[in-house]
Amino acid sequence: MIKTVGELKKSGYKPRSIKEEIRQNLIQKLRKGEETFPGIIGYEDTVIPETERALLSRHNILFLGLRGQAKTRMARQMVDLLDEYIPVIEGSEINDDPLNPLSGYALSLLAEKGDDTPIRWVHRSERYGEKLATPDVSVADLIGDIDPVKAANLRLSFADERVIHYGIIPRSNRGIFVINELPDLQARIQVALFNILQEGDIQIRGFKLRMPLDILFVFTANPEDYTNRGSIVTPLKDRIESQILTHYPKSVEHSLAITTQEANIHEEQLGLVNVSDLVRRLIEQVSFEARTSEFVDPKSGVSARLTIAALENAYSAAERRAILNKEKETQLWISDLVGIIPSITGKIELVYEGEQEGPYQVAYNLLEKTFRTVFGLYFPIPDTKKKRQQSKESSGDNPFRSIIAWFDKGNHLNLLFRATDEEKMRLLYSIDGLYGLVKKYYPQGNDMEHALLMEFVLHGLSSHSLISKKVLEAQIEFKDLMGSMLNLGQSTDDSEEDDLDDYR
Repeated sequence: MIKTVGELKKSGYKPRSIKEEIRQNLIQKLRKGEETFPGIIGYEDTVIPETERALLSRHNILFLGLRGQAKTRMARQMVDLLDEYIPVIEGSEINDDPLNPLSGYALSLLAEKGDDTPIRWVHRSERYGEKLATPDVSVADLIGDIDPVKAANLRLSFADERVIHYGIIPRSNRGIFVINELPDLQARIQVALFNILQEGDIQIRGFKLRMPLDILFVFTANPEDYTNRGSIVTPLKDRIESQILTHYPKSVEHSLAITTQEANIHEEQLGLVNVSDLVRRLIEQVSFEARTSEFVDPKSGVSARLTIAALENAYSAAERRAILNKEKETQLWISDLVGIIPSITGKIELVYEGEQEGPYQVAYNLLEKTFRTVFGLYFPIPDTKKKRQQSKESSGDNPFRSIIAWFDKGNHLNLLFRATDEEKMRLLYSIDGLYGLVKKYYPQGNDMEHALLMEFVLHGLSSHSLISKKVLEAQIEFKDLMGSMLNLGQSTDDSEEDDLDDYR
């Protein structure tokens, strides 16, 4: 291991800037066909190529996008494009290059010890700095200030460069520095970054420092901030060479892959609860419905964290039910999705109309729209214009006719949230035509899988207003639509029905 500047010179070491270092390492990865940003799903043809082009151009980067779009994660993964180790002057606060020192400390040490000046090797994980922009961030935090304690301890005057306490940006020299939520940084603080980005100068109090810092700057910002909390000052934005727009997953497949990768499911839950592809797709569709809902603020966005938290809650809902019922194994039923409501209400920002509806009602509405959207992918879409007429005509070609007729006879179904798998299956199989419908379209599968699809049919018919559905305190009640409408004006027992909590 090389330990002095003299040994480093003899080794033939040639320093290079961090942007050149990242460029060359990126080129090597591209030539080998290696993945440059592993684990980033859905950006393969958009954000990742744009980021690679920016890095090849040796640009500073601004990631612009709504919350939960992996902006910070992209920045953190750039560390893997750095050399594993680089040499620095030992004791330097700003990672001075042994062959191109910047600080007064490094210059003095080299003048004193020459080739015997000790060096140390810094791992790439230490060459990353990150700061969340908040209104209380100061120039001293980012760039530096005079340290009176250091001046007193060393008995130095304030005119001596050694009394300077460097901020996080100089300490990130020869590394990557990230500022998250840039618009939240006060305008006067943004102005302090001008020279650093363009000329490499830093200004600390009255000191005349010419310190060409070697840093790759990565900024993240949310477009909402441009009008609500702050803005990026134009001269600063002009100095950031590449602005890259991020986005949410464009397909359910990408969203599914992200949720599966990121969800933290306990091993015990994985062994206890079986989750079908249908239920996973329902959970993912909730976020897509939320992003287009008239009740949800589109400027705020709907993070991928919604579906991640929802899947975790869904597993827990099924696990809790299985534990209470002393079942050794269960599946995640459609009715268990009521347990994901808290994961939705905390992840969406409502517009005025949404606030009038209330967060819980909006969440239920999103679930109902989800059932309606996904239902058409598994079963024929009911003809909404003739649905009631066809339901009563024996000659009609409505595949749901016998099911609707069963409810029209006054029958109803109450699915208790605490019901065992066996109890739910018994109730679902008791409905005329329900099993036959599922068997017709999905002849393969076991009884449990068929029962799940049967339950889904009921939710789908409700979402198309063919039957009535109400979420009560401890159960979901399915009835005929007309009887439910006639009884709508009658009083209900609040202790039994938690304000009805209708889906629709």
